[in-house]
Amino acid sequence: MDNGRIEELFEELGPVTIRRLFGGKGIYHRGVIIAIVLQGELMLKADAISAPDFISAGARQWTYAGKGREVAMPYWTTPDAAFDDPDEMAAWARKAYDAGLRATAQQARQEG
Repeated sequence: MDNGRIEELFEELGPVTIRRLFGGKGIYHRGVIIAIVLQGELMLKADAISAPDFISAGARQWTYAGKGREVAMPYWTTPDAAFDDPDEMAAWARKAYDAGLRATAQQARQEG
């Protein structure tokens, strides 16, 4: 997925910054990571609050095999309908941004 398409998908949310990450791309909004592109697939950040919405939409969570066990990451595939509907993509992007804000706040509490 090229950077122009990524920027187009997140246009309703606002400007995004795209950086190399995990051999793919990290997508940030206002300095908060909200999504990744891994092996050509756009995955949105989620947490315990938003994951049920992703499950209901049929999204899959990113997992990988690590040291003898499956490791679940806080990123979920983007629901298919969001690619064709800017309003729907904006709603999913806001969920991802909110999850990113919560993760950032939690990390700050743990460090501080």
